[in-house]
Amino acid sequence: MATRFVQRLFPHPLLSVALVIIWQLLANEPSINSLVFGAILGVLLPFATAAYWPNRPQVTRPWMLIPYGLVVAWDIITANITVALIVLFKPNRNIRSAWVNVPLDIRTPEAITALAGTITLTPGTVSVDLSDEGHALLVHALHTDDPEAVARKIKHRYERRLKEIFE
Repeated sequence: MATRFVQRLFPHPLLSVALVIIWQLLANEPSINSLVFGAILGVLLPFATAAYWPNRPQVTRPWMLIPYGLVVAWDIITANITVALIVLFKPNRNIRSAWVNVPLDIRTPEAITALAGTITLTPGTVSVDLSDEGHALLVHALHTDDPEAVARKIKHRYERRLKEIFE
C-alpha cells in the first residue's frame, strides 16, 4: 500500500528530481526556501501532468545520464568557443553551412527527442526535421567542410550513448 501511494505521489520520479535540481540551479542563492519550493514543484508538476504521460519513458540505465550530461556540457562549451571564433574572424564568404542528414538507429521517442534537443543546445547545429518514419534527423550545421563527418560525430558522441540509456 505504501509503495502504491509513493508511485501515485511521484508518477515520474526522475522528472521530480530533475525539477528540484533545475530549480536550485535557477535560484540566485540556494537556500532552504528554494529547496522546499523546488521540492513542491517536483511533486506537483509531475502529479498534475501524469494523465498526459500514460506510458512512462523507459530509462534502462539512468546512471549513464551523468557521463552523457558531462559530454554534452563539454561540447556546448567548446562549440561556444568555435562559433564565437567563426562569427568574429571568419568572413561570410568562407562560412560553409550545410544540411546534414543523420540516419537514426534509436527508435524510442524519448531518445530521439533527447538527441534533437542535444543537437539544438550545442551552438552551431540545429535539429530541423524528423523524417515521417523517425529514421532520420535533418540538422543544419553553421560551418563544416564535411557534412558526413558531422553526422558521424552526432552518431558517435550522442546517439550511441542515448541508445545505451533508453534502449
